[in-house]
Amino acid sequence: MARFKTDCIERRMCMFFEMMGHFIGSHPWWFLIVPLVLSASLGSGFIFLQDRMSNNIEEEFTPFNGQAKRERKYIQETFPGNDLMFSYLRLSTDGNFATFIAASDRNILTVESLQDILDLDFKVRNMLVHYDNQSFKYSDVCAKVSGSCTNNDILEIIDYNATHIDKVYLTFPWYISGSSRYPLYLSLGSVTFYGGSSFVQSAKAIQLYYHLREDNKTKTDLWLESFINLVSKASSASIQVSYSTSMSMQWEFEKSPDSVISLFSITYTIVITFSILSCWRLDNVRTKVWVATCGVLSTGLGVLSGFGAMLLVGQPFVMTVASCPFMILGIGLDDMFIMVSCWQRTRVLDSIPDRLADTYKEAAISITITTLTDALALFLGYNTPFGSVQSFCLYAGVSICFCYLYCITFLGACMALNGQREEENKHWFTCAKIPEDLPSGNSKAFSICCVGGSYDRMTEKEETEPMSHFFEKFYGPFLTHKITKVCVFLIYAGYLAVSIYGCVRLEEGLDTKNLALDDSYIINYYDSQRQHFSEYSSNVMVAVTQPLLYWKEEDQNQLQSCISNFESLNYVNSTVAWFLIFEQYANATHANISSQEAYLTNLNTFLKFSPMFKQDINFTGNEIQASRFFIQTLKNIDEGDMLIGLRKTAEDCPIKLLVYHPSFIYFDQYTVIADNTIQTMLVAVAVMLVISLLLIPHPLCSIWVCFAIASVIVGVTGFMVLWGVNLDSISMINLVMCIGFSVDFSAHISYAFVSSQKSDVNEKAIDALANLGYPVVQGALSTILGVVVLSMSGSYIFRTFFKIVFLVITFGLLHGLMFIPVFLTLFGICGKWC
Repeated sequence: MARFKTDCIERRMCMFFEMMGHFIGSHPWWFLIVPLVLSASLGSGFIFLQDRMSNNIEEEFTPFNGQAKRERKYIQETFPGNDLMFSYLRLSTDGNFATFIAASDRNILTVESLQDILDLDFKVRNMLVHYDNQSFKYSDVCAKVSGSCTNNDILEIIDYNATHIDKVYLTFPWYISGSSRYPLYLSLGSVTFYGGSSFVQSAKAIQLYYHLREDNKTKTDLWLESFINLVSKASSASIQVSYSTSMSMQWEFEKSPDSVISLFSITYTIVITFSILSCWRLDNVRTKVWVATCGVLSTGLGVLSGFGAMLLVGQPFVMTVASCPFMILGIGLDDMFIMVSCWQRTRVLDSIPDRLADTYKEAAISITITTLTDALALFLGYNTPFGSVQSFCLYAGVSICFCYLYCITFLGACMALNGQREEENKHWFTCAKIPEDLPSGNSKAFSICCVGGSYDRMTEKEETEPMSHFFEKFYGPFLTHKITKVCVFLIYAGYLAVSIYGCVRLEEGLDTKNLALDDSYIINYYDSQRQHFSEYSSNVMVAVTQPLLYWKEEDQNQLQSCISNFESLNYVNSTVAWFLIFEQYANATHANISSQEAYLTNLNTFLKFSPMFKQDINFTGNEIQASRFFIQTLKNIDEGDMLIGLRKTAEDCPIKLLVYHPSFIYFDQYTVIADNTIQTMLVAVAVMLVISLLLIPHPLCSIWVCFAIASVIVGVTGFMVLWGVNLDSISMINLVMCIGFSVDFSAHISYAFVSSQKSDVNEKAIDALANLGYPVVQGALSTILGVVVLSMSGSYIFRTFFKIVFLVITFGLLHGLMFIPVFLTLFGICGKWC
């Protein structure tokens, strides 16, 4: 079989980096000062941080081009709201409101409990709020119907008198009194009945709403803040109160970055300590304390430059970006450990430029591969419909590029200057020249602090580290033993089985309550709502988007058929439609509605008695251009499945229909998140394969690296499900990042494997582990230490980041140090070509 070269690019890049290393080693001060000046200049972008903040939940955590957003635009244009006839049912947005749930372990429909609720309602309605040297109350900002503020049905039924509850026979879910129908399923929770009837025996929760106008946001926001302050102290012996407002989630979400600010200093302290300890040597000359410190500084400069550059060009800063520095710290230190390891394998007696040239020749390709894969994976992730993902990927990708730039310039210059100190045999701290051997007449204690500079006289290299010795003499031979290889395959089969099991159980969607901190008051509200109001879901609009002849039997039958199709769904409970109620009115009044003229004439009369329905009809002259009706859904199905099912039912109808509810803006993530994640990952894996083929001088090794990527992704996806993490825009960020991270360790080991001069495949695996096993462990530990403090965060976003990074690093390390070395030995790779 013909042999062909596959190291053309890699060989030329090695030559380039070798010359670059020699040049930096000859002129270190330039490469020390210029990065500092550059990062300081770019860091000036942080003055725009507040202006660039973009934490609007809808903009950042819902798809840009979501179908529901187009549907909302149609609803707003076709059925404009009427400020004088407010209807929460007809809102095209979440609206402006405050709400509280009063709950009790016993029946809440008692005089005592209802009196407490009435007292709280009175306080809310009469609460004075100060604004612009004036005071206002709820009645000044409330949403109104026919000139009066909207009422809460349950309180209106008892006429705002707690003792009347004993005189009223409530029915559920609807209560009918005269011509009025009250949807009690919105007000009463955890209801029990008398026998099999619809008469209410007891309830454990009552929910009240206070809807506000949207014409003065400053005033309404002040009122909402005052509401929160008032209701937060409202619980009593008979009721427990949980509460929320239309702005609560946004306000609570904006508190999340503050929860991790204190963690930055802790993280950098931990990582600096770890880096120094892992690079510490007992030799007072050969120790790499300053290199480790400069490695952390280099990473910090990369974050400063990357973030500053993005802020300068006007890129929005989303809260999810706050987790970037924790991740980038680990990536930067991983490169630093590789550089230090390669420096230690150079000849001590060579000049500093030559030593740095040899270091770059060995290390630069390896860290270039990992940087390219990390950065490209993130840049590919930018092609998603979620603003939070785009912002994270752009900030992280650019910062990683700056980390790489500073690693091969600033860190290289620091290594050169540290090498000059070593060359002159100077103490790492005092910079005073010290003897290499213990002078006669001095105690052993003198050697601990005042002696250093020894090296292996046989190899003329620095003495081997204990951990490298462990990988070479113990772990490598153990791993390449035949029995061990069989065990590795069994372990991998178990890993794969558990991962696939987890993937099968994958659930999609971001629970909006997870955007708030754990100790937020709205967590109690959501929990209470789930506990007591878990039966009924959204009241969904169904818009008839084409002109229809409602007076003709054929069109009536088609429309009725569509309604029947909706009601046949097990998660649709009932229908409220103006044309059905109008037909009932016509039958009751014996009105003729069989012709266009008669239909429209009687419809106008009907709308005078029921003006609310005017908002459901779009007239163009004497033609009904569009109209809408409402279907009540139940919470017995996943939100995504409900959305897809309703849309499909609308599409199957012979009449052009559109289904919409404000919550569909958020449910749209279910329709795109899985496909978009899979598409991004497949493209990224293909790109990783191309990079590996170009830079790793053996095609089979490149394939094994891509295999490692796919394997780690499957493992992370499966195990994150078992750890309680759904597939949402937050975990999607981390899975995209996982693609790049999963390459790192396998690429290091694979490149070291094919670069080894050994002839036997087992010896090549041992040599690769001896050279890069310890730096890989160091890089993994530094990354985990960089994010471990996030496990203590009170934010789901940052805890999810920790969980997935922990899984990525753990499984990446497992592949790099166990699976990939064993799999590589299965093929007789004897050089940099085949």
